[in-house]
Amino acid sequence: MTAADLQADLAVLDRTLQSIEAVLDPAAKKAEIAELAEQAAAPDLWDDQDNAQAVTSKLSRLQAEVDRITALRGRVDDLGVLIELAVEEDDPATLSEAQRDLKGLSADIEALEIRTLLAGEYDQRDALVTIRAEAGGVDAADFASMLLRMYLRWAERHGYATEVYDTSFAEEAGIKSATFTVKEPFAYGMLSVEQGTHRLVRISPFDNQGRRQTSFAGVDVLPVTEETDHIDVPEADIRVDVFRSSGPGGQSVNTTDSAVRITHLPTGLVVSCQNEKSQLQNKAAALRVLQSRLLERARAEKEAEMRGLKGDAGNSWGSQMRSYVLHPYQMVKDLRTEHEVGNPDAVFDGDIDAFIDAGVRWRRQQGER
Repeated sequence: MTAADLQADLAVLDRTLQSIEAVLDPAAKKAEIAELAEQAAAPDLWDDQDNAQAVTSKLSRLQAEVDRITALRGRVDDLGVLIELAVEEDDPATLSEAQRDLKGLSADIEALEIRTLLAGEYDQRDALVTIRAEAGGVDAADFASMLLRMYLRWAERHGYATEVYDTSFAEEAGIKSATFTVKEPFAYGMLSVEQGTHRLVRISPFDNQGRRQTSFAGVDVLPVTEETDHIDVPEADIRVDVFRSSGPGGQSVNTTDSAVRITHLPTGLVVSCQNEKSQLQNKAAALRVLQSRLLERARAEKEAEMRGLKGDAGNSWGSQMRSYVLHPYQMVKDLRTEHEVGNPDAVFDGDIDAFIDAGVRWRRQQGER
């Protein structure tokens, strides 16, 4: 790649970053940061712990966003200087360094550009993810455990905190279901495009005749509720059952009735949590899951009402959405965006950013039609 090519590509990235800056408006965010910092410095801040946590959390998130934009702008400017230096000194080594920097910068700006497309009502929230085995017997249960590992590895790659609330293990292998949170701003906006039915085709490791098996697993993604949601769950509306935790355990995890199952009587929704040793902690976690499901139920009802007013049946992108084929060839393909890769091992190891990015762009295009 010549210096002229690098300068042309950098100019494109510069314009892209300018459009991102126009959308994210770092100047406005800095003004909000100053206001939040003043609130955080108040001596009576922690008299109201819920408000204090909301203030400090938002302050941290906004500061991280501004730092990210500022750092990218600095890298664009520095790279421009590096290319000019390579031209002036006719230095191929410096030109190669600039080319490597351009590649990394391009990927980071594209990732930030995806963030600007996440403008849904709850897109900024943490994500509550449930994976469940569907058709396919033991292969489906094993597939569900593969998906659970895939998403946890994806979060680990990015340094996102996760917490597994509940895992129901299958009898022979894998899991019946699992529920976990990804604690990162915009996690819901990113992972919501993963919702739907995932399909695996492979030679079954559980079939002694070595036959090809197709199995399915479902992924549900909900926004985590916040104090401002006002999702009230009166005690009279729920039934709480306790039971002994199942699956691998130790240090009293499976020796006491600490697991909690909550049934929401008006809707019939059932949630459970068995990850904590304390029954009280499991009940609190299960209530958070229930609140998220009730929030999503209210959102879905509102959306259905709006579709009814528009006379629009909507789309079915949330059904079967991705195929993972391990035999007779190797490919992972998104059935909505047509994005595909030929390395399923990397995908199952958490390399799903390209699928998420394509899904976010696809969803935005569908919304603009």
